[in-house]
Formats: sequence, C-alpha cells, structure tokens
Amino acid sequence: KKSNLFLLFLFCFALPWQCFRALCCKGPPPPRPEYDLVCIGLSGSGKTSLLSQLCSESPENIVSTTGFSIKAVPFQNAILNVKELGGADNIRKYWSRYYQGSQGVIFVLDSASSEDDLETARNELHSALQHPQLCTLPFLILANHQDKPAARSVQEV
Repeated sequence: KKSNLFLLFLFCFALPWQCFRALCCKGPPPPRPEYDLVCIGLSGSGKTSLLSQLCSESPENIVSTTGFSIKAVPFQNAILNVKELGGADNIRKYWSRYYQGSQGVIFVLDSASSEDDLETARNELHSALQHPQLCTLPFLILANHQDKPAARSVQEV
C-alpha cells in the first residue's frame, strides 16, 4: 500500500501536469503539419481530376477550373493545401498572383497533347521554374494521361 501511495503522490505532485496527462489521458492527436502548394498546367491536363482523386471524390461531373480552387488533401502525416489554378490562355497570365506563400509546385502536363500544346506547356514550366517565388521550391512534374494511346514516354516529354 505504501508503494501505491508513493506512485499517487509522484503522479499528483512531483511530475509536471503534462506528463501525468500524457500517461493517463487520451488528448487530441497532435496537429498534422500543413503545406501550401500550387498546382498549375494547361487547360485539360488533368489538374482537377488529380486533386479529386487524391481527395477521394467522385470522378464524375468534373468541370475544368475557370479561375482557381483550393483543396485540402489529407494524408496520414500531413495536409496539403493545394491551390489549383485554371490553365486557359486568359487565366495563365494571372498565375503569378497566386504563387506567394507556396511551399511547392505541382506542374501537370498532358503527355498525349499536340506538339503545339506540349511546347506551350514547356514554356509555362520554364517560366514557373524561373519565377522568383517558385525557383527555390520543390517541383513535381506529372506527365498525365499515360493511359492514352498517343501518350509520350517520360523521356519524350
């Protein structure tokens, strides 16, 4: 009985409250870190489909993004807050306004697109790689639509 009283005393008075709480209570899990990413690419490259898939949303009724959208993509150890920017000609000139605060870039390209569209995507990628707010960030370049017959290999892209 003395040892039980000693343990009770130790838990109640000698140990800091946080240690006692950690040993006995189930508090909320620690918050997952959040990272802000920007997702860019030409219209029709598959940005919206990619994010819908990552968020376990239905692939039906996907509509091209005409401005921008933000999705929180949950993973076990982190949350990715992804700003998806529309890829139409008249929207791409505004991309740089949404770069601030980004911690990484996802560039999606259609590997089955025409030579002209691939050249446009290449120019947009080079522009993003040279932008002062993005040039030091990690880039993921996703060659999408690999399931299409006209898809180029990663080496060709």
